[in-house]
Amino acid sequence: MEARMTSPANLDVITAIQHLYKAIHAGGVDGHLLALVDLRASQINGCSPCGFATIQAAKKAGETEERLHSVVAWRETPFDTDEERAALALTEAATRIQGGALGVIDEIWDAAVDHFSWPVCRLGLLGGWRSPRTRLAVTRAPPAGLRHCSPTPENRS
Repeated sequence: MEARMTSPANLDVITAIQHLYKAIHAGGVDGHLLALVDLRASQINGCSPCGFATIQAAKKAGETEERLHSVVAWRETPFDTDEERAALALTEAATRIQGGALGVIDEIWDAAVDHFSWPVCRLGLLGGWRSPRTRLAVTRAPPAGLRHCSPTPENRS
């Protein structure tokens, strides 16, 4: 697959997305959990570059291969804590909002609040913020492995 564009989209848009990302990560939710949530949203959205970038970052943060490979089927695996399960359920509900999906129902919200209180909002935002990044990536069509949304010197071609 060859990228349609080699430079990032509008830098103002990218900068806004990066500020949102920083705010989410500054909110007190464990980085490992945010990586799992980000990976799940990337999987749901079908964004291979997003998933690739998230996996690379999670590995650098010390996440295990076993857990990363099981995120797609987290309900059927024994690797996640109740807190992580609540976060993954919230992410799925916040990300899947089309085709008759119910969205974030009270049961999912209440389970997340039981574990997170205020930072639960940041988890919901993480699922939501992945969507604009995914839309940029899908439009630009970068192959997995290329950094696709960060206006850094190495990808400003």
